[in-house]
Amino acid sequence: MSQPIFTHRPAGEQPAMGVRRFGRVNWLGLRTLATREVMRFMAVWQQTIFAPLMTAALFVLIFALAMGQGRGQVMGLPYLVFLGPGILMMTVIQNAFANTSSSITSAKVQGNIVDTLMPPLSAGELLTGYLAGSVARAGLVGLVIGTGMVLVTGQGVAHPLWALAFILLAALMLGGLGILAGILAQKFDQMAAISNFVITPLSFLSGTFYSVQALPEPFRTLSHWNPVFYLIDGARYGVTGVSDASVWRGLVICTVVVGLILWLAWRWLKSGYRMKA
Repeated sequence: MSQPIFTHRPAGEQPAMGVRRFGRVNWLGLRTLATREVMRFMAVWQQTIFAPLMTAALFVLIFALAMGQGRGQVMGLPYLVFLGPGILMMTVIQNAFANTSSSITSAKVQGNIVDTLMPPLSAGELLTGYLAGSVARAGLVGLVIGTGMVLVTGQGVAHPLWALAFILLAALMLGGLGILAGILAQKFDQMAAISNFVITPLSFLSGTFYSVQALPEPFRTLSHWNPVFYLIDGARYGVTGVSDASVWRGLVICTVVVGLILWLAWRWLKSGYRMKA
């Protein structure tokens, strides 16, 4: 039988060291960490919200000017309609990763990571608090770009729940990868290398600008081993109703990958790997 959370102590007696005073979940600490992560990117919204919108708009403008009206349909869709969900998800992916990775790396480089590790927060609470910031930032960026996409293309959202599901999975997957990268990196140069040589190629080479059906073998088969492909393909299905692969298979694969990434992030946070002596 488990022991009760609260036990009677004589007046003036302090609880033993290491005893949690607030039950199974430190809701105050968790809410404080989540709020800090959200306010951290909202304090510079010009960089975290407005800049991705401008980048997405430039991509659409460049492709519209480069392709013009001569570009044929892709998967039965006008090219800009096909392109929109890919750019949306690419931006969501990059921002979800940047939020957690920059938060942890900055704290380590500046030496104030102790302010996060010292409070009585469990590994699960740390993980949830960091992910809350990524989900909020990814969701806000997705909403802004999605609204602009609908206004520009005139294309509505075919399956809103599917689109929301894959945006949430993208935020959790890349937020979790951002935590892992932030733990591994000891300086900003290392983080930049991970972003430039891993995250950016994954987001660009996963069907963002093209249908993977147009790729020759073995690249077509290799694309189906990339979980980011299923994120982009699932978002495209949610917006347009058209996909390269089975949307149910993509949902299962992305859910499993998210579970594995978050489990590893939880293990590293629990052990203090590369975060504390």
